[in-house]
Amino acid sequence: VMMPPGVPVATVTTGKAGAVNAAVLAAQILGISDPEIREKLHQYKKEMREKVLKANEEAKDYSYEI
Repeated sequence: VMMPPGVPVATVTTGKAGAVNAAVLAAQILGISDPEIREKLHQYKKEMREKVLKANEEAKDYSYEI
């Protein structure tokens, strides 16, 4: 999306993933001035990172020959 200078645009997709991303984006904006929100968002992202790393390790157990 292209907008003229001075008209910032934040976009997210539709559906459940889009709703989650919209909430994260809003929390990031609010977290600029609210340390409690900023810390909760930091913790949420840390947990998401750990979840992805765990899923990645588990996926390594599934191998196949071509």
